[in-house]
Amino acid sequence: MLQATDLWFGYDARQPVLRGVTLGVPDAAIVGILGPNGSGKTTLLRMLAGTRQPQRGSVTLEGTPLMQLSRAALARRMAVVPQETQLAFDYTVAEVAMMGRYAHLGPFAIEGPADLVIVDEALEATGTRQLKDRLYATLSGGEKQRVVIASALAQIGGAGGAKGGLLLLDEPTASLDLKFQLEIADLLKRLHGERQIAIVISTHDLGLAADLCQQLTLLRDGAVAASGPSGVVLTPGNIRRVFGVDADVVAHPSGRRLVVPLRRAEPPPPA
Repeated sequence: MLQATDLWFGYDARQPVLRGVTLGVPDAAIVGILGPNGSGKTTLLRMLAGTRQPQRGSVTLEGTPLMQLSRAALARRMAVVPQETQLAFDYTVAEVAMMGRYAHLGPFAIEGPADLVIVDEALEATGTRQLKDRLYATLSGGEKQRVVIASALAQIGGAGGAKGGLLLLDEPTASLDLKFQLEIADLLKRLHGERQIAIVISTHDLGLAADLCQQLTLLRDGAVAASGPSGVVLTPGNIRRVFGVDADVVAHPSGRRLVVPLRRAEPPPPA
């Protein structure tokens, strides 16, 4: 289990970005971090990934503080999928996916047959194996995102589609059109079901969170406004309080839960 406890952090000492945030990620759960722009979602994700240290509080993985784990040891257990991946050179899809294996290689070591198998399996799992010889820069936005997820799978996985590990994704559908948004959501569901991967998603996409996440944490001004099972947390009242929007949360006949924004919420009248 990944556990954050009473996290405080600020880029400016006068204005904390995170204020006493506590969040647990059970094994093989899908957890969403929701909030408007500037609420602290990305900063919290960086804390969970160990790339930023809290000024107060702690983050532990299976009871061990992240700061006590080496970067390589941590990378073999969790991988981060950023909102956008920019590469300095013209790498192929296979080369981008192979970057996920670097945490498993010693100094001056090169990838071996086992690494090639794991990368092929990761590409197959994300539906990108047929693209392996293409240049990454020539892909569509949705294809790029699936390749980066393949690299993350190669990073935390072993041969034979080994189960477990953590994926942390920052706004995974933010720059994608509707078709690719659905593809990425379905891919994450499938990977979670087949590999029992724990997934943490930072997003402001209420529809994605409603459809995909089992547990939600709502952030407002750097503090937890609500946290718990998705069906309990994602309510019209909480959406109004956190996002300032009146919305309906409805069950579609397909089984998906939908969030329907209605209007900007009016402020309460003065007392």
